[in-house]
Amino acid sequence: MSSSIETDAVIIGAGPVGLFQVFELGLLEIKAHVIDALPIIGGQCMELYPDKPIYDIPALPVCTGKELTDNLLKQIEPFGAQFHLGQEVSMVTQRPDGRFDIHTSADQHFISKTVFIAAGVGAFQPRLVPLDGIDKFDGTQVFYRVKDPEQFVGKNMVICGGGDSALDWALYFADKVSQLTLIHRRDDFKAAPKSVSKMRELCDAGKINLKIGQLSGFEVHDGKLSELFVTGIDGAKSSVPCDVMLAFFGLSPKLGPIADWGLDIDRKQITVDTEKFQTSTPGIFAVGDINLYPGKKKLILSGFHEAALAAFAAAAYLSPEKTIQLQYTTTSTKLHKVLGVGNTE
Repeated sequence: MSSSIETDAVIIGAGPVGLFQVFELGLLEIKAHVIDALPIIGGQCMELYPDKPIYDIPALPVCTGKELTDNLLKQIEPFGAQFHLGQEVSMVTQRPDGRFDIHTSADQHFISKTVFIAAGVGAFQPRLVPLDGIDKFDGTQVFYRVKDPEQFVGKNMVICGGGDSALDWALYFADKVSQLTLIHRRDDFKAAPKSVSKMRELCDAGKINLKIGQLSGFEVHDGKLSELFVTGIDGAKSSVPCDVMLAFFGLSPKLGPIADWGLDIDRKQITVDTEKFQTSTPGIFAVGDINLYPGKKKLILSGFHEAALAAFAAAAYLSPEKTIQLQYTTTSTKLHKVLGVGNTE
């Protein structure tokens, strides 16, 4: 095991709310380490819709998930948060002195005075292709996300799914692959109407082969996936050549190890109060989509509000002898110094 990292705060989750938690803690001069199971910063925004527009962030009429992430990273630069990506928090236990031991899947150990769970709806895992034995082609011919589009150029591609991800990639690859087949269980798509319209135009032009039905089997030739079998809603069976498959059956949120940390949980969410956004364990806070309280709304802006109150509660928890004063970034010279912006008039 690597040496332990001691800190005042550990934030679990590097999505927008986790990033803003860094900011709110930073204003109160509380340094934080951030852990995320994903290999990238940005959470659901970057994993699911980095290029999709978001319209309900205050003062930003429209921004993409990537733009929001980039802006938040710029905002927290003064606080020097350290990120530990690609590792899941496997265990959180409280020490006799009140601090918390935090262990990750990468064998990293933290000792923190406070913990902030900003893990969205948990760790996202793709819903797998429902064919026995096809998992042996995962990562070589069967993919659940696109990391390098160039590796698919010129191949016989099959895309499964009927949502935005499936149609977005179908439109992207229509002119870049040898043959593209789109398979969906019904002729009704949960994607942007503009994307559905464009997809049907490409079908009419012979650029996309649309098959309505369920995957029912596959063929292997020389150790490689070569064909997929589809059973239509009328029971008719057909086959399509397949060099690579992109499967977008949706993502299933898993609460994962969080369920074993001894926190009060209701409907796979962590219950908190609305004063501190503290969990049933003092010193552990939960913000964003992971938490539950009366009137909860799963909005990014709600998570920002929760992060602010949780930060003040944490400051009081860390220094109960101090009175935590509310200061404004507009006028506070102390906050200007913390932010590194100097004196303004």
